[in-house]
Amino acid sequence: MSQTTVVAPELLQAQLGHPDWLVIDVRHQLADVGYGERSYAEAHIPGAFFLHCDRDLSAPMTGSNGRHPLPDPQQLAARLGSIGIGRQTQVVVYDDAQGMIAGRLWWLLRWLGHEAVAVLDGGWQAWLEAGGAVSAELPQPTPCAFVPVQRNFAVDAQFVRKMLEAPSMRLVDGRAADRFRGENETIDPVGGHIPGAVNRFFRDNLAVDGHFKPASELAAEWRNILAGESAEAVVHYCGSGVSACHNILAMEIAGLSGSRLYGGSWSEWCADPQRPVAR
Repeated sequence: MSQTTVVAPELLQAQLGHPDWLVIDVRHQLADVGYGERSYAEAHIPGAFFLHCDRDLSAPMTGSNGRHPLPDPQQLAARLGSIGIGRQTQVVVYDDAQGMIAGRLWWLLRWLGHEAVAVLDGGWQAWLEAGGAVSAELPQPTPCAFVPVQRNFAVDAQFVRKMLEAPSMRLVDGRAADRFRGENETIDPVGGHIPGAVNRFFRDNLAVDGHFKPASELAAEWRNILAGESAEAVVHYCGSGVSACHNILAMEIAGLSGSRLYGGSWSEWCADPQRPVAR
């Protein structure tokens, strides 16, 4: 049975080296874009490949499409195939940022039709705490064809703008509460949020140990946020379409499937002064 949300370090340890399991390291820091590659070169989960948040999981920025635009599906599919991800591959993704970056690749793979992908619960830190092996050796890929089957998991700025007055859309902002309010905005040029959005900081999905909260607890919290709306009505965004994926993953763990991502997120939204802003 494939893993589709999170996997415990112990389960990954038991499957390490299995020909159908492939691990991807996506460690990344917004303020130090070389951090992930350096960390990976020093030590990673044995057999893990590295993908870069900016180069592999995002398209180039134009100044109006956000800080982490969604990648071209065909280019991403080619990259995934180049490291050996095929239809039968169970992918496990990890970072050391509480799942923030890993959630992005988890979402991207599902967007391209690949269900068998899960985030390592607790990430790199949990792997080390569980006594997981580490290596600096670079794995040798066995390339294969990754054929994307793109799904309707994303919406654009035009959709969000059109639906702002519609009760059928429930906008959820995954940033910290101060940035949602328009305070302490040090990343994007404009502070605030999209009118009508509610705030759910992605880290609220985690327990104090950095692992995801139990499914029942997440379900109760997310039903409060939904306020009677269906999961399909939810559109998630954040600063640049990365941490919002963490909220989508939390909803999936909670059994609330069908929410979508506004990929351009706040960094795209606020680039157009004609779009409304709330503070």
